[in-house]
Amino acid sequence: MKRLALPLVTGLLLAGCATVPAPDMASTAGMDTPAMAIPAAPQGLAPLSDATTSSLPRTARPYHYTIEVTPDAQALTFTGKSAVDMKVFEETPSLMLNANELTIASARLVPAGGGAAMDLQVTTDSQAQTATFTAPTTIQPGTYRLETEYSGTINTQANGLFALNYPDKRTGKDVRALFTQFEAPDARRFAPMFDEPAYKATFDLSAIVPADQMAVSNTPAASEDDLGDGTKRVTFMTTPKMSTYLLFFGLGDFERLAMPATAKVEAGIVAPAGSGEQGRYALEGLAGLIPYYEGYFGQPFPLPKIDNIAGPGQSQFFGAMENWGAVFTFERILLNDPKITSARGRQSIYEVQAHEVAHQWFGDLVTMAWWDDLWLNEGFASWMATKATDHFHPEWYPLLDRVGGREAAMGLDSYASTHPIVQTIDTVEETNQAFDTITYQKGEAVISMLEAYAGEDTWRDGLRRYMAAHKFDNAKTENLWAAIEAAGATSLTGIARDFTTQPGVPLVQVGSATCSGGKTNLSLTQSQFSQDQKDAVAANPQGWRIPLLVSVGGGAPMRSVMDGKSASMTLNGCGTVLVNAGQLGYYRTLYPAKMLTALRTDMGKLAPIDQLGLLRDQSALSSAGYQKMGVALDLLAAVPRNANPLVAESAIGSWAGLYALLEDDDAAQAKVAKMATAAWGPRLQALGYDPRPSDQVPEENLRSSLLGALGAMGDEKVLAEAAKRFDALKTNPAALDGPLKTTWLAIVASNATDAQWNQLLSLAQNSDSSVQRSTYYALLGAADDDTLAQRALDLALSGEVGMTDSAAIISAVASGHGDLAFNFVLDNQAKVNSLVDDSGMARFLARLAGGVKDERSIARLEAFKKTLSADLQKPIDRSIAINRQRESVKPRQIAEVKSWLATQ
Repeated sequence: MKRLALPLVTGLLLAGCATVPAPDMASTAGMDTPAMAIPAAPQGLAPLSDATTSSLPRTARPYHYTIEVTPDAQALTFTGKSAVDMKVFEETPSLMLNANELTIASARLVPAGGGAAMDLQVTTDSQAQTATFTAPTTIQPGTYRLETEYSGTINTQANGLFALNYPDKRTGKDVRALFTQFEAPDARRFAPMFDEPAYKATFDLSAIVPADQMAVSNTPAASEDDLGDGTKRVTFMTTPKMSTYLLFFGLGDFERLAMPATAKVEAGIVAPAGSGEQGRYALEGLAGLIPYYEGYFGQPFPLPKIDNIAGPGQSQFFGAMENWGAVFTFERILLNDPKITSARGRQSIYEVQAHEVAHQWFGDLVTMAWWDDLWLNEGFASWMATKATDHFHPEWYPLLDRVGGREAAMGLDSYASTHPIVQTIDTVEETNQAFDTITYQKGEAVISMLEAYAGEDTWRDGLRRYMAAHKFDNAKTENLWAAIEAAGATSLTGIARDFTTQPGVPLVQVGSATCSGGKTNLSLTQSQFSQDQKDAVAANPQGWRIPLLVSVGGGAPMRSVMDGKSASMTLNGCGTVLVNAGQLGYYRTLYPAKMLTALRTDMGKLAPIDQLGLLRDQSALSSAGYQKMGVALDLLAAVPRNANPLVAESAIGSWAGLYALLEDDDAAQAKVAKMATAAWGPRLQALGYDPRPSDQVPEENLRSSLLGALGAMGDEKVLAEAAKRFDALKTNPAALDGPLKTTWLAIVASNATDAQWNQLLSLAQNSDSSVQRSTYYALLGAADDDTLAQRALDLALSGEVGMTDSAAIISAVASGHGDLAFNFVLDNQAKVNSLVDDSGMARFLARLAGGVKDERSIARLEAFKKTLSADLQKPIDRSIAINRQRESVKPRQIAEVKSWLATQ
């Protein structure tokens, strides 16, 4: 791997550097000297391997941190004292650690064994995010403690130590809580650290905080000492050996619900005071996940407690974070508020938590060595969360949701701008951008395919080997493949490398299927699916070793690996052939017309997951021009009216997509709406407009989707019902309370009149719930009316909304008024920048760029892009390319849809 370490003298030469002189004797005397002796370095502690990427010199390695912070929440500042126990491996004039936006007042180096301390000169480099500590004489190899005193900023976006304001649930008055977010590289905003995943160490954290507030960290509090001045010192138990980005600190007026997860582990939900039983649903799920994961991975959870901490507001970058023993989750996807939490919201609470708790093993116990292998964290946590959800809630059909994840991944992976799952990461911004659909959803899809190839038991045994070999340490992708092959999955590594180290989507083309003597002979060829380079990849496609599962006549699938450009299979039996039976393969399948006719005829006989996968797969092929739009539309029309709720949801979503595609043709839209209502109106009528006690989550979700889709297509009954229910809020503030509240509000918001928009604004201004307030404000940006959209943008910068919700309003406007939102952001760039967390900026800009259509706006976007760093230009280039490609194929799509409509 490429080594990124800077020469030690570079820090003194860069323009962005600042130098702090070594402290004089008086300032040195003022530093607290830890009473405890420096512990011996762990046996075998060695320099970081050259095979592991690092931006720091390999002259030293930490093994323990002692950190004390004193936050001033009102002033948005904090002070800190840090002691880093480390081993120095070679003579060096200085030590380099990561530090960002810290003012280091003093530093000294204390040798183990009682030698004289050395005062250090500190040079910071804001661009490299480092602090170089230079000694007056050469530092000799040995064990040392680096002590620093420093101060820092409490941010108002989710980077480093940050503050969130919210209405107190008991009084309605605005209050403030503090939290940390250190992934990817923001622990360096909290204290000087070796802030890279391979530099694992243990941590002792303490904090001086208001005596009436609760402080939370990765481990339980070991002690609380009243300091007699309205503050207390909270000292937490020592953490296990872990990466810096997993450290957590939270402070506020909190309450905690708790219950045993196992005999040794307590589960807790920490939430703003007044939350009451809103955390109970998440708590019960959390307690069940710990023993399940312990059993699956074969490793006990190594901390005495696991908390999930609820924070108000939102981020443009993340929804939850897997801090070891102290998961952080934004309140909207953690607390179950019966006034507004939908059925889909309750499902998200469980699934998001399952993802973060899976990280406690995949990511925390075993951590990727560098961000190149981020998918070892995120792809596996996504896959494991689905497996856990299927174990505890099979009635939700979570395995069907994998089809949606696969399609989201293929939607990006089929453009030239994609990247492989395992990618080269060189910069902080590239790290931030790596948290994307390819890492998460493609990662999960490929893992699901590989598990099917290896077999569930072999796969699990391989993961257990991997965990046992690398616990409390770091690993790379190749370590995983080796462990699974050792468990019995022969030849898996070659397949895995094909799908993780090269980008793109395989295309399996079915040549023919002939039946003879009770057997079906199938011929296949391999190519590559692309949305923007169809001719180029057809002429020179990449190659994959593709695990196939093919069924005939509804029988058990036959397994094979397609290794090469062509293959043939002989299947037992005759009948309808389905390639990718079970939908576990990461590839598209292009059928000849005769076979598609058979599949359409047998649509009702297919398993729900195959109905869903076939529908989505063929829709993508039609949209990209591999076949006529009518092929996919025939399948859409063939979806059974009593289909599984998730299949029905996908179908009604496709009808709504057709309606939006035909936005410039009222007559064509009317015909689509009529067909969709005829097909799915009876299903809505059967479900009713209101939840029923007998409803399962999928039925509740389907009801919401049917209302939203039919409302978007102008269904008069749905629109009238939404307006009536919204009007009832004038006399009864609880009129919409319940799981459909956001559904009805969204229908009203998109069609809002001036009066309705003002009523929604009043609801936001007077809400005493941070989640409801955020929801109302975001919906103000969803109005179809241009004037109201502009008012929403103005509101976002008014100072009324709050630091974390303003960007959400702008994003909501951008989804329907792309040019308006983009030009507004450029006209108010400095103000908008302050509303977006640094790690989410690229995603925010890409979202804006994706909605730009007007040529003048595009020209302005191109000019703006040139003012950005190369890292930030990449996602904008990607959005521009994807948007242009989509616009270029729309005329063909529209013409083919109209031709199909004419035959119906």
